[in-house]
Amino acid sequence: MLLSSTEINSPKQSNTNSLSHHPTHETIILATKLSKSVGSGEHTLHILRDLQLTIQRGERVAIVGSSGSGKSTLLGILAGLDVPTSGEITILGNAFSTLGEDARAAMRGQYMGFVFQSFQLLPTMTALENVMIPMQLNGHPSPLKTAKESLTKVGLGERMQHYPKQLSGGEQQRVAIARAFAAQPAVLFADEPTGNLDSANGEKIIDLLFKLNQENNTTLVLVTHDVHLAQQCDRVLTLKDGQLTASV
Repeated sequence: MLLSSTEINSPKQSNTNSLSHHPTHETIILATKLSKSVGSGEHTLHILRDLQLTIQRGERVAIVGSSGSGKSTLLGILAGLDVPTSGEITILGNAFSTLGEDARAAMRGQYMGFVFQSFQLLPTMTALENVMIPMQLNGHPSPLKTAKESLTKVGLGERMQHYPKQLSGGEQQRVAIARAFAAQPAVLFADEPTGNLDSANGEKIIDLLFKLNQENNTTLVLVTHDVHLAQQCDRVLTLKDGQLTASV
């Protein structure tokens, strides 16, 4: 049975004076014996091998590792954008990995937010429209009001009618963050959120991610090469040879 959005975002296990980066020991993500392979026979590439992972509500978890180690693959599987070869993923008590694509998409729309290295903004839509569209697709009751509030929070109150090509890289990533947090998701997945930004803009994006993470009681799972970003998380996990190990 799927949880309601009210149940997911309820503060019943978190004091409002206690910032969300203190986990509440309520399991949000559970991955069990997760494996991912591509190819066949002698040409099989084993990306993930019987991987285990538990993430609690409000945790900030960074996944690091060398290029090609499978970090983005793991993130995509956890988010239901890809499927494992074997193993199980449970999201908020739901057997996520066994659902069909439509059911996974419905869960993503209701419970998850995404921030990508390449921003993934629609070039023919304004910043406001880019933030609104996921909420419109998911039947949000007030997408326009919520999108305006979200853009204002990220400092783009005066840039709502601008198109992506009229915005800097840092501003485009702020639009992406506004879009991701607008519907107050239970989990936010971020794939190299500072990867296309200079150090100054990267620092601003880091501060913004964690600020909104705290305000919204959102569990944050990110893949990054940014050591400074990773070190600000509650846990840093290194992916190597298909397995996760704690770095700190």
